[in-house]
Amino acid sequence: VQLQASGGGLVQAGDSLRLSCAVSGSTFSRRSMGWFRQAPGKERKFVAAISETGAPTTYTDSVRGRFTISRDNANNTVYLQMNSLKPEDTAVYYCGAAPEWRLVKVQSKDLTWGQGTQVTVSS
Repeated sequence: VQLQASGGGLVQAGDSLRLSCAVSGSTFSRRSMGWFRQAPGKERKFVAAISETGAPTTYTDSVRGRFTISRDNANNTVYLQMNSLKPEDTAVYYCGAAPEWRLVKVQSKDLTWGQGTQVTVSS
């Protein structure tokens, strides 16, 4: 399976962006998906996850209520809608695919990663 993230950019605080992660291969509908981010000089952190069927979802506290993760199994794509962006959301955002829901949030070694997409939020 291969993952291709896109949709990042430079925006102002309060703006919105939607990230997409296109997944190749026939196993997408059987994988839990996650979004993660890595700010400069910091470790990669969990942002949001969605199960194979679209529910449940889970978020890190700092984005809950502003970000929404969703998926389109017909088109092998997972999305991250980001609203009310803040400068502290600036990071490289990565998507990951996991064979099991429980493996996503902990960034298991079993995750398959896509390349990142840069999100920069100016104040």
